[in-house]
Amino acid sequence: MKLSLVDLSPVPKNGDRHQAILNTLEMAQKAEEWGYERIWLAEHHATKSMAGRSPEVLIPFIAANTKTIRVGSGSVLLNHYSPFKVAEVFNTLEDMFPGRIDMGIGRATTGPITDIALQRNRSYRQTTEDSGEQLLELASWINNNFDSTHAFSQIKVHNNGSIPNFWLLGSSPWSASAAAKLGLRYSFAGFINPAQAFQITQNYQREFKASKSENGIKKPELILSLSIYCAPTDEDAAKLSAPAQLMMKRLRTNGDTNSLLEDEETAIKLLGGLQEPEQLVDPRYPPQILAGTPEKLNHWLKEISKVYGANEIMVQCISSNHQARLESHRLLAESFR
Repeated sequence: MKLSLVDLSPVPKNGDRHQAILNTLEMAQKAEEWGYERIWLAEHHATKSMAGRSPEVLIPFIAANTKTIRVGSGSVLLNHYSPFKVAEVFNTLEDMFPGRIDMGIGRATTGPITDIALQRNRSYRQTTEDSGEQLLELASWINNNFDSTHAFSQIKVHNNGSIPNFWLLGSSPWSASAAAKLGLRYSFAGFINPAQAFQITQNYQREFKASKSENGIKKPELILSLSIYCAPTDEDAAKLSAPAQLMMKRLRTNGDTNSLLEDEETAIKLLGGLQEPEQLVDPRYPPQILAGTPEKLNHWLKEISKVYGANEIMVQCISSNHQARLESHRLLAESFR
């Protein structure tokens, strides 16, 4: 079983976004040293606590300062952008770092105002759902295989014979179905929708159709993304997860995106005491936060991986305590050695 990371570049308590980016770089370098397969950078707009808003900018920074770890987007929100532009950006990244780039694609609202701000044409409000059409177009650009009758067939997205790996990211039945239909790699955000994770990912594997295109795959490839907090004791792991618990509570309560992550002590106080995360009872239904010792998490993740048929677990660990996050990832990686 492989381990990988998705990093949102959490801003330290002092609010230094420059340091947040440098922390992500150190995280990638250490992850490479510890044997992680890949690191993906997130796209979160208008969020004070996270500096990760432009994966296409962070990817070359991280890739240029590492050697072997795969680097990608987790994800680019295709519903806001031109598929042609996204294809050209990621082909350029692949030209720069051949064999190391993952093009992770998703779709999401960023909020009613930011959705409009991301649009070029503000006189038109999109009311139709064209995500499937956009995915097909992006795949055609990447593979240069538009039908000869299509106007876009006159244009090529040139490359050096190497193209980025295409991953579809999601947390809904739609994304699983789309990935299966197009023969794409699929990463499921278990930390967003743990209750339906098993059913949706099994549907992806069951409905999967092998792709004949250059960037498609012949059999399903599944990454399950989970929120994981690892520490020497269960209590320390619970403390490490407290700021993320508070952040999620604020988001659910009032959609707060303008607060920095609290330190562990403050978060525990605002939560009304240390909140013990749920234990894993059934590996088909992992809790939203998995927190525990290396030994416990090693056992849990092996159980989950086996039940899901996922050969890779992607770890999300959100905290303003950079050193504690590093230690969490180190302990987890060492438990699998």
